[in-house]
Amino acid sequence: MNTKPNIPLHFYPLWLLLKCLSLLPLPVLYLLSDFLYLLVFYVIGYRKKVVLQNLRNAFPEKDEKEIARVAKEFYRQFADIVVEILKLRSMSAAEMRSRIVFSNQQVLDDFVRQGKAVITMGSHSGNWEWVLSAGAVQFGFPAEGIYKPLHNAFFEEYMLSTRSRLGARLIKMKDTMRDFVRNRKVPRVIAMLSDQTPPYGEIQYWTTFLHQDTAFFVGAEKLANAFGCPVLFLDVERIKRGHYHLRFEVLSDGTAPPAKAEGEYPITEAFARTLEKSIRRSPANYLWTHRRWKHKRPAGN
Repeated sequence: MNTKPNIPLHFYPLWLLLKCLSLLPLPVLYLLSDFLYLLVFYVIGYRKKVVLQNLRNAFPEKDEKEIARVAKEFYRQFADIVVEILKLRSMSAAEMRSRIVFSNQQVLDDFVRQGKAVITMGSHSGNWEWVLSAGAVQFGFPAEGIYKPLHNAFFEEYMLSTRSRLGARLIKMKDTMRDFVRNRKVPRVIAMLSDQTPPYGEIQYWTTFLHQDTAFFVGAEKLANAFGCPVLFLDVERIKRGHYHLRFEVLSDGTAPPAKAEGEYPITEAFARTLEKSIRRSPANYLWTHRRWKHKRPAGN
């Protein structure tokens, strides 16, 4: 695989700096994480108002002291994820296997052995950037992910090469349907981060999620129905720094979907309910810096 970066020459120093940082052992990088936490939480206050408001809205039963505790714990984990993503640039397959454990991989294996393409619906929980690479080194069949290219050309090239270096294949979101048609008979797993907010004009499904009106993408469900793909929820549990347990839960076995009323998306609804349960189990494990609830639900929807 050609690892030469396809970037302008003036970005090479930054590329080399990030690569050199990634060569540091994780225990050393976690010292950097401790510093980042102090800087981001206490000095910069990066999106602190957004985080606190998201937590208050999602957990109205928690008092301000508990909200503050969860926020601090989130920022500590957020700093860890930053350095863990840096480490992905140089992490070996053996180290990845030791840090990511799939507790019930048999669920996924059984569907793939039947010759099926399987869709996993994941979220921004735990270290979402390690998950696809972990699958690529552990599954024994193609592990692919749908992604939206970054606007910054340098970071797009850096993250694309970082995410794919252990064998994962990345598919641009705009090419998803074309890829499914071309590879419809290929047994594989296709990972989708399904908790992102759709553009307002593309919203097709609203539900109540964490006490709030929430819009969800329905692309995974539409693909599953069109191509007969089983759909699995991917639950990510942080055990300790740099160690995660992943578990699959079947949302759909890929058989013909039952007749449903227009505008109903049972797989997407099941994803929302399952994700909500996972977040309630470990609130600090979720990414709270995004304005997830920026759109308002129209009357009658």
